[in-house]
Amino acid sequence: MNDHVPQAEAFPAGSAAISIRNVSKWFRRADNANPVHALKNVSLDIAPNSFVSLVGPSGCGKTTLLRLLNGLIAADEGEILVDGKPPVRGPHMGLVFQSIRLMPWRTIRANVYFPLELMGVAQNECVERANFYLSMMGISKFGDAYPHELSGGMQQRAALARALISQPAFLLMDEPFAALDAQTREFMQIEVMKIRENLKGVVVFVTHSVDEAILLSDQIVMMSPRPGQIAEILPVNLPQPRWDHDVRARKEFVELRAHLWDGIKAMVVNDPESEFYQRDRLGPRMSTPSGG
Repeated sequence: MNDHVPQAEAFPAGSAAISIRNVSKWFRRADNANPVHALKNVSLDIAPNSFVSLVGPSGCGKTTLLRLLNGLIAADEGEILVDGKPPVRGPHMGLVFQSIRLMPWRTIRANVYFPLELMGVAQNECVERANFYLSMMGISKFGDAYPHELSGGMQQRAALARALISQPAFLLMDEPFAALDAQTREFMQIEVMKIRENLKGVVVFVTHSVDEAILLSDQIVMMSPRPGQIAEILPVNLPQPRWDHDVRARKEFVELRAHLWDGIKAMVVNDPESEFYQRDRLGPRMSTPSGG
């Protein structure tokens, strides 16, 4: 296997790659009002070499949990261990955001190898490894282009190549395809599935798309409305490689999709802070204003 492809971490047998225990998080408000309780008593183990998706209503703390795993913020209560240690930022942790965040003054190749520059890697190796990941993502001919010269989908491919170039043991993805058109999003999902054939490590993926979560994941964690808690943890038992199977037509896919969607819908319409809770109750009594 090519040396540039990330390899599995040597986790002890039976251990969790990520362990989350009774984690809670609050955020202070600028107006000094009561803090926002983002997460409450979240506990979760994530196995080595697994793809785990976080789904749930908007505002349930999915992105907050991702930021805690990366060490961008700290928990107010509880403990998080990543490979047996408190989370810290570094090359072992790759990040892909919804907003692509490429530097417009750098070429695509220079954007991709930027993490290696920060690590002090020699320039010739930076270029060699960037070229490998650009080729992996199917955009090698655009290495000398600038971000504004590429489509949104190609920019996101570059962002994914940048996240992979440091060979992270953990890849955190925060709704990376949400801004893409439907067709490009499907192609990017296939790219991620193919990368997973070679990428050995942990992927934690935040999405609002139930279909996307089922298609990509080994396990789905459904979270409840704020303060976010673990509502349910569901395995995804579908054949691999999934781009070679019409998994959406399978009974297991249909049943899991219905279960997840029904669960999220029930949480939203029964959440007093949700706009849909109000609409559900006020809708039948509302009428279109008329003159006179």
